[in-house]
This record gives sequence, C-alpha cells and structure tokens, in this order.
Amino acid sequence: MQELLHERGLQVSHETLRQWNIKFAPLLTEELRHREPRRGSRWFLDEVCVEVGGARHWLWRAVDEDGTVLDILLQQHRDTQAARSFFTQLLSEYEVPEVIHTDKLCNYGAAIRELPVLHDVEHVQVVAAARCNNLVEQSHRPTRQQERSQLGFKRRRRTQEFLALHARVSNLYRRTRTTVPADLRRRNQTEALRLWKEALQQAA
Repeated sequence: MQELLHERGLQVSHETLRQWNIKFAPLLTEELRHREPRRGSRWFLDEVCVEVGGARHWLWRAVDEDGTVLDILLQQHRDTQAARSFFTQLLSEYEVPEVIHTDKLCNYGAAIRELPVLHDVEHVQVVAAARCNNLVEQSHRPTRQQERSQLGFKRRRRTQEFLALHARVSNLYRRTRTTVPADLRRRNQTEALRLWKEALQQAA
C-alpha cells in the first residue's frame, strides 16, 4: 500500500496506514455488507483453529450455497455457547434458513435445540473428512494465507475486524474471477468497483 501511494506522490508511514485500518475497516465492512444482494437459504458452517497473540482461538464461518461468506466470528471457545453466539449473530442479519449444514461437532445440534427459531430448520451433519462440507472448508483458505503472510495474528479485536472486511471484499470480487466469460467478468468488475467506491465515500 505504501508503494502504491508513493507512486501517486503521497508519502504515508506504516503507522498512518495502521491507524486508517483501525478507523475505517469496521465502517467499510458495514457499508459493503449493506450493499450485498440477498443470500441463499442454505447455510454451511464450520470452525477453524487460529492462533491470535500466541493463544488458540476458533474462527467460526458461515457461507451460503454459492460459497458467499455470510459472516465470521472469532471466539476463544468451541462449545455450545460459542455456537449459539454465532447462530444469534447470523440470525440478526439474515432470515431463518431452510437447511443448515455442519460437521459432526455436537455443539451445533445443542445450540440449534436452544434456539426455538431454528427448531423447524433441517440440520444436515456431514463428514468433514469426506469433503461434504467443502464450500465452507475452501472458504477458510484465504484466512490461512493471510495468517502466513502476516506471520500470525496479534490481537483478537483487530483480527476480527480485518477478517470481517477481508470476507466482504472477497464476496465483492467473487464474480470477477476467470471462471466466467470475459464479457461477464468485465461487467462484474465494473459493478464491484462501483460498489467499492460507494462504500469508500460513505465510510469517509
């Protein structure tokens, strides 16, 4: 980022960029989230272990049937209370799904039983080793890449904010990849840039 700004004649220190990230990352995350289209009715949930400041944490993630990230939540535990907290966060933003796919972690089922709004939702437990939950498992890969490039995460709050924004940006540019025809990819790229500029203007 410093190099890109330098190319444009702007001299910015690393500390200034860090402060910008602290200030604007949560605002950009919300602006991008509000601009996302309606999501699917099938949720795929999974959790992955990450180290933050040398301590083990669990990153809970949910995606829809298209592989779009619904939300993430970094927590210190992998128990029923943590699963319930994640479900509660998801339900505050999205409609009740038709189907919930999880691995065989029993805490998911316990949390669903504790939330009456989910009692009529079909709960499908899959075998993670068989790649049946591959949509959400593949969604964890960018997190691992960021973890390696940053030589690990340092602070829990900053990690949550960074990964939340990273997920929204990934959603924004999902349809600009080379797996679609060139003309459609260009249209999607133009739309993604438009939404990004709108979010930047509102966050500023």
